[in-house]
Amino acid sequence: MSDLTTLDTLVPGPLSLAGHRLGTPQRAGALTMVPISGPAYPGIVPPRTGVKLTRVPGYGRVELRNGADRGVAIVPLHMGYVQDQAQNHALCRSAFLAAGQTLMFEDACCVQQSQGGYLSERDQWFFVLPLELRARALELRGLNAYSKLWDDIADLNHRYGLPRRGHLEQILSRHRAVLTQFQSRLELQPGQLGALFFLDGRFAGLELAPDPLYFAEVWTPLVAFAYGVAAWHAEPPAPERDAEPYDAGDLGELRAALARDRADRIAEVADWLAAAPTGPVTAVEEDRYLGLTLSTLTGPHLAGQIVTDGDRPVYASLFSSAPGTKPR
Repeated sequence: MSDLTTLDTLVPGPLSLAGHRLGTPQRAGALTMVPISGPAYPGIVPPRTGVKLTRVPGYGRVELRNGADRGVAIVPLHMGYVQDQAQNHALCRSAFLAAGQTLMFEDACCVQQSQGGYLSERDQWFFVLPLELRARALELRGLNAYSKLWDDIADLNHRYGLPRRGHLEQILSRHRAVLTQFQSRLELQPGQLGALFFLDGRFAGLELAPDPLYFAEVWTPLVAFAYGVAAWHAEPPAPERDAEPYDAGDLGELRAALARDRADRIAEVADWLAAAPTGPVTAVEEDRYLGLTLSTLTGPHLAGQIVTDGDRPVYASLFSSAPGTKPR
């Protein structure tokens, strides 16, 4: 499609995406995904196969381990786990885990009341917090209070016509089959290591991974849960979302119609990017590991965390700030 120079105004200063390119936009109802390709950064442990939840010894306390023999793990921002015989929790921040390192997150959010304990791998699957909760969760990083997100979860459930309770599983678990349909409706591309997400034509998020394997392992948590929850809520009725058939009498006309449709979608996304709210972004360094730096970005319309190696982007999870939130 093009290089990402159009994002310089969206994320000014802290994150240069030179050398990365946008692919052909894909749409599933209210959700549009634009693939990002670019140079891979070697030596980063992927999150699903490399990072394991070892125990939840109490409310708001989550222990993770990098089980790889080599390589540093970058814990995905707002990673959460649903599991048996322990509280469902989500993290408010990203972190580095050296090979073999175990780290206790004392500032995790409890998103369901349950019993703590040790877990087996078959008992757990991970998600990323829904977009509507992410700015608030980032604001609450560093605060050791296990129930700190319950009111926001209850409000989200209420907006979705569900019982007003601080139980995120009302959305994630009970509607998992519907949400994971976004995984199949939007196609992960070969070599893809990131994506732009739009909801009803409005910028929703920018996700960037160190390499395609890392991104493939966060693909379902991102597309089904981080962005799929809001997209599912905004889905038009079935008759409205049915695509119009192409007016083509032969294969040549069909190919031409497809090319026109692709060009229209590319132009539409360019307009969305140009219309995205912009403003100053503040970067605060949170942690370092060898040459890698983890930073939190906040601004009037954007929030999230990034990992950089000098000027080179390694990981990014940036999202549109929800109205009324003030990430610190």
